[in-house]
Amino acid sequence: MLARRQGSTLYDTEGKAYLDCVAGIAVNALGYNDAGIQQAMGEALASGMVHVSNLYHTAPHARLAALLCETSFADKVHFCNSGAEANEGAFKFARRYGRAHGDDDKVEILAFTNAFHGRTMGALAATPRPKYQDPFKPLMPGVRFAAFNNVESARAQMDAAVCAIIVEPIQGEGGIHAATPDFLAGLRALADEYDALLIYDEVQCGVGRTGTFWAHQGVL
Repeated sequence: MLARRQGSTLYDTEGKAYLDCVAGIAVNALGYNDAGIQQAMGEALASGMVHVSNLYHTAPHARLAALLCETSFADKVHFCNSGAEANEGAFKFARRYGRAHGDDDKVEILAFTNAFHGRTMGALAATPRPKYQDPFKPLMPGVRFAAFNNVESARAQMDAAVCAIIVEPIQGEGGIHAATPDFLAGLRALADEYDALLIYDEVQCGVGRTGTFWAHQGVL
């Protein structure tokens, strides 16, 4: 049982030390007991503004949204509680976009082999792993798959019913497989050709973990 943590080292209840190469599945990317994180958390606790839901704004909330927009192609931010919820939200945005720019049949999601997008019902449907999917079938319908890093395989799955393509610029649970620049560029072109959205799932690989703020920036 883990008892305490410092930097990138974990200590169990018997005092044994471990080098943490997991980082809470990439969540604790800055290590443990980081002075800056502790200061920010202390200030939040002292202000009493730890949680205000999504009904209100706070200054840190607004500054973070601005930073995310400034460093990306986005002009709006939707905050979620987890990576799976972020992908669920992206699917909902995509289907809404599909209906607004196509028809009621433009609802399909294209995902890829070895992907991992989460364990909630929609995200799980886009995660082609029998050990994750089988106990919970039937899953959300409307997801199709192509081979990762294969533009022609993706093209074979595209038609007017696809409202979005979702891809990890670097697959996490798929084996740390990086998308090639040609693959991501090809997906961008396919999405444009079929008026579909392109979703980068950077839950595990984004926000500075690969050397650029967003992982796709390092690939492209």
